[in-house]
Amino acid sequence: MEEQKMQYLFGIHPVMEAIKAGKKFDKVLVKQGMEGPQFGELMALMKQNGIQFQFVPAERLNKAVRGAHQGVIAYISKIDYVPCEELVDTALATNPAPMIVILDGVSDVRNLGAIARTLECAGGSGIILPAKGGAAINADAIKASAGALMRLSVAKVPNLRLAVYYLKQCGFKIIAVTEKVSGHIYETDMTGPCAFVMGSEGRGISQSMLDLSDEKASIPMSGEISSLNVSAAAAVVLYEAVRQKTAGK
Repeated sequence: MEEQKMQYLFGIHPVMEAIKAGKKFDKVLVKQGMEGPQFGELMALMKQNGIQFQFVPAERLNKAVRGAHQGVIAYISKIDYVPCEELVDTALATNPAPMIVILDGVSDVRNLGAIARTLECAGGSGIILPAKGGAAINADAIKASAGALMRLSVAKVPNLRLAVYYLKQCGFKIIAVTEKVSGHIYETDMTGPCAFVMGSEGRGISQSMLDLSDEKASIPMSGEISSLNVSAAAAVVLYEAVRQKTAGK
């Protein structure tokens, strides 16, 4: 089970103390049907600090922890996430044409790590992940990234659409990389600030994110297999962007 590879705290009081001490959490699992004054205090504290939580059946908590978890398990983040606005503002302040990757539904930690490694090598600025449904940044993801996840800025957002709106306001072109269009990445202008939306291999990019994208571009395929692994696709796209940005320099 993926969660068992992550550091965690359990119990209402220890989790509240960790929040007050400024610990960063990847996620907090809360037993369905919880109530009481201490639980109310914990919920208020999580909302106040922008900590994402998920209500789950008691069986899931019992499988994860052998002990008196009191209906709460908090998984400690291995990196410090940054606010989306900070990621975007810093990217623009340090690079006239930054690259950011938005992962929509990519849940495999090895793909996340491989994408981060390529992005860091290509001089990218950061990754934006959904707070729910995205890959966890754990030891496996960091290993697959060759440590790049410790150097890149990573933002976890409750709503990818709001992140895209902010990127647009800041002058980023939103490019959805999908095999479902005829236009190619080699026909897409990537010389300015770009945010590339990459979807999972199974479901692809959600319709709402496709609708928000400024352009949709595919990677040309000549073989019988009609798609690349998402991390391989990200590498192709990012280095086409690097080629365009460095052409003529």
